[in-house]
Amino acid sequence: MVRVRDITNTLEQLAPLSLQEKYDNAGLLVGDYLQPVTGVLLCLDVTEAVIQEAIELKYNLIIAHHPIIFNGLKRLTGQNEVQRCVTASIKNDIALYAAHTNLDNVFEGVNGKIAAKLGLENCRILAPMSDSLCKLVTYVPKLLVSKVRNALFEAGAGTIGKYDSCSFTGEGIGRFRAGEGAQPFVGKSAQLHFEPEIRLELVVPKVLVSGVVSALKQVHPYEEPAYDILPISNKWEQVGAGVVGTLPAPVSTTEFLNHLKQVFQVPSLRHTAIVQAEVQRIAVCGGSGSFLIPDALTAKADVYITADIKYHEFMQAEGQLVLVDAGHYETEQYTKDLMYEIISKKFPTFAVRISNVSTNPILYL
Repeated sequence: MVRVRDITNTLEQLAPLSLQEKYDNAGLLVGDYLQPVTGVLLCLDVTEAVIQEAIELKYNLIIAHHPIIFNGLKRLTGQNEVQRCVTASIKNDIALYAAHTNLDNVFEGVNGKIAAKLGLENCRILAPMSDSLCKLVTYVPKLLVSKVRNALFEAGAGTIGKYDSCSFTGEGIGRFRAGEGAQPFVGKSAQLHFEPEIRLELVVPKVLVSGVVSALKQVHPYEEPAYDILPISNKWEQVGAGVVGTLPAPVSTTEFLNHLKQVFQVPSLRHTAIVQAEVQRIAVCGGSGSFLIPDALTAKADVYITADIKYHEFMQAEGQLVLVDAGHYETEQYTKDLMYEIISKKFPTFAVRISNVSTNPILYL
């Protein structure tokens, strides 16, 4: 039996909810994590038409990119579509889940999917997340360092960029006295003990600290292992907003813009002046990404593709790159495919379907 929690855990293994922005409301919005799932319907936005589609399919879990509930609901009287959708989902026992900025902020998430669609290579996060890493320091008897270290690696510690199994060790002497009722691994109760130990240091993403500390306590030989969790200011290069990469070879700017129209299936693009004949270095951010214009400039991108760019924000290009507004829905549409791939890979025989309803509120004349 597949339950809501089984499906959502699969998404959260890639994009933990702790990576969502502070303003966001990703996660399970309506329903019960223990509810058995009859089928999963994927969409960008939950609308009444999507709810009806789920009812007709007899699917009871809808996973959207955009949370239908951003702010608190004070009443459910059917005065707007949000209220009507929430009421309909409750009446029909349909769970609603959103994977939003947490899925934006992982390398293999929304923007990684866009980069793949555009054929970009040598990709990296455009604006890596700050204040997301810490350092674990612990002290282990010499003979058991490898056992403890490997357990911490398995729990997710010790990865720096493209390198894993990273750690630092130094030798020293631990000093302690076991109190009444203690069961010391080394030394004797009520006697001061000196033990040759190894100081073990590893970088840990904050989202994994709880699991890493749990692994440490399970494998460490001491009854009360000493450890420190230290904040560090390093940026987490594998997590953050936007992606920047390069095309296999330079192409004409006009040719690339026409290619964008085909990839995003949009009849027109809003963009700044073409500043050079050819482009190769491309930055992307699905949805509202004008806040990353300075980062695209710093990355020396030839083109920055996003959506919802305001009039004065276009002026930030300052003739240094081409800013392209390709539409909010259009730049995020492949998120549905991404979620389908993640879920169907884990549950290959389960009923998972991308909604046939276009929830794009914008039309082109």
